[in-house]
Amino acid sequence: MSTNSLAIVNWKPYNRHRDLIFDDHKPLRTNRYQIAMNVFTRSLQQLWSDRNDYFTQGNMFIYYSSSQVKNRNFPGSDFFAVLNVDSSNSQAGSVVWEENGRYLDMIVELMSPATTEIDSVKNHLKNQIFRTSDYFLYNPFDPNSLQGWHLDDNQEYRSLTPNENGWFWCRHLGLWLGTWEGTLDRETATWLRFYDISGNLVLLTQEADKAQVENVKVEAEKFKIQAENAKAKAAKLAARLRELGENPDML
Repeated sequence: MSTNSLAIVNWKPYNRHRDLIFDDHKPLRTNRYQIAMNVFTRSLQQLWSDRNDYFTQGNMFIYYSSSQVKNRNFPGSDFFAVLNVDSSNSQAGSVVWEENGRYLDMIVELMSPATTEIDSVKNHLKNQIFRTSDYFLYNPFDPNSLQGWHLDDNQEYRSLTPNENGWFWCRHLGLWLGTWEGTLDRETATWLRFYDISGNLVLLTQEADKAQVENVKVEAEKFKIQAENAKAKAAKLAARLRELGENPDML
């Protein structure tokens, strides 16, 4: 019998506020980790602004069994997304049994160079604790560190192969995950970003607003050029009519 099965058999009623903790008061490693983590959530909120059937968050505890609560083992993920859930409920943590056994669809762990930390996450994959469909690792200080796994039909994790851009396909989200060089929140780095199926960068709200303003400027410039061309064409036609002895103002 598995650990999770034992947890269900030995289950005792719990008090969410008494038995579960949602903040260990540990600061994030650096500001870059905070920005990198927030970019994922902000991107999906912008992309799926018309949807309310998903939940995405970062730096949040994940509870998957009662034995975990008893042993005070509180693993969390830097970013995760779960689809087909009611996103209107405010949550301080992800509690699997409160979501009818719904596990996370996608996790991103922002790693430090410590080998032990990487091995620990890979061990989670090997033991299938979270049963997450798509699992990714990335060190925000190492542009070449991105790795990905997908849970196959046999419930075994398989390493993903990147495309020619070095991006990994996230099946459940229907998005690419890859690096992008630029400045976010006044810090320049190689960030991990989402791309749509056509390879377009999934924009943040500020980026989308800026792009919209630029598009308006481009359209205004096109209209200005068209108006100037029409005016020049009319002037040329008027000059030709005068050459023929006609008064264009009388036509």
